[in-house]
Amino acid sequence: MAGKTGKFLGIPYDWRPLTGERLKSRWWNPEDPRFFTPKALGWGFDLNLARLFGRHGKSSPPRG
Repeated sequence: MAGKTGKFLGIPYDWRPLTGERLKSRWWNPEDPRFFTPKALGWGFDLNLARLFGRHGKSSPPRG
């Protein structure tokens, strides 16, 4: 693990100081199609709650 962000053994890490913007982009981001996003701070994954609750971004087709 050389830098403050990257992957180790295929698992992402981010050791930069936490910001509200990054926290929101990892925990609530309807534009991101992933359920599991890299952790906002630390090693591992966070859950994108917008995807879990069925929120979709502008690029997603409407459900019908």
